[in-house]
Amino acid sequence: MLCAPPRPTRAAGAVAPSPYTDAVRETAEVGEEERAPRTRIPDFFIVGLPKSGTTALYEMLALHPEIFMPAIKEPRYFATDLRSRFQPARGYRLPETLDDYLSLFADAGPEQCVGEASALYLLSHTAARAIADVQPAARIIAILREPASFLHSFHLQLLRSHVETTKDLRRAISLETVRSEGKRLPRRSHLPQLLQYSQQVRYVEQLRRYRDVFPEEQMLVLIYDDFRRDNQATLQTVLRFLGVDDEHQLEEINVKQTTRTMRSPQLDDLLHSVSLGQSTVSRATRATVKALTPAQLRKNAFRAVRLRGVYGDAPPPDSELMTELRRRLKPEVAALSEYLDRDLVGLWGYDQLG
Repeated sequence: MLCAPPRPTRAAGAVAPSPYTDAVRETAEVGEEERAPRTRIPDFFIVGLPKSGTTALYEMLALHPEIFMPAIKEPRYFATDLRSRFQPARGYRLPETLDDYLSLFADAGPEQCVGEASALYLLSHTAARAIADVQPAARIIAILREPASFLHSFHLQLLRSHVETTKDLRRAISLETVRSEGKRLPRRSHLPQLLQYSQQVRYVEQLRRYRDVFPEEQMLVLIYDDFRRDNQATLQTVLRFLGVDDEHQLEEINVKQTTRTMRSPQLDDLLHSVSLGQSTVSRATRATVKALTPAQLRKNAFRAVRLRGVYGDAPPPDSELMTELRRRLKPEVAALSEYLDRDLVGLWGYDQLG
């Protein structure tokens, strides 16, 4: 059977039903023909971490005929504490209502296992209980990465997305306190909670939020190193966990670390403005360029300028900072090792710190 049926009991520590539960119940009270496509709630959730292979796993699972994944990755509907301050200029609009959210899964076949991937659910303080309220039988999948290398990669991602503008990671981490007070925030930082770097790597605390409301057998915690080394073996583990055909051959997707960084946010903004024609000057420029050059040539030119001028190869991590971070994070890694009953201190080299 695909994605085991709901269990009659809730894990210890669960709270009373939330407004989500009432909303789903109200939706379910409509006629049978209307109800079928709209009340399909995911059977499983990939909850994080970012920069740890969640996109690769999402893309691989989407190729499986017995699994349905929505076109939108990161709907983030249940992370009510991580709502954007404003709509990012280049972001897709996230579902705001339950109907909007359920519509993402309207095309799922009745026999398919339905999932979604929102890598910020692990950071969220609200998502675990909200998910449990509407789907107590949900399967939860998390991927964890060595915390210092995660922070390095995550910082590069925030720079590329303009959430962060401080290029030096050490300096960015030092700004956590003042930014928690709403100060020194980058102008385009639509999710300032992401700039609280130390909060991102409290893995045991994050996992316990899910363990409080889901039984152990409904949780699968993967390690990024395993997925990167052999993603087919990891994928089979996931498929067995979901109860779908684990012999079906899926295209392997390279799980690689980020090596690019934002070189010039100003040039990126200019190119984006010109491409959309968002000002009088940029509209005139865009019209001139469009009149004088073929579409493919324009596309290639913009791509070349963006790749060479906007982005550049990221410098290697500051080895001194990485060592400092690992010394600081060693107690967290030791606690995680005990929590998962796996020697991550040795796997991640924390036993070599002295």
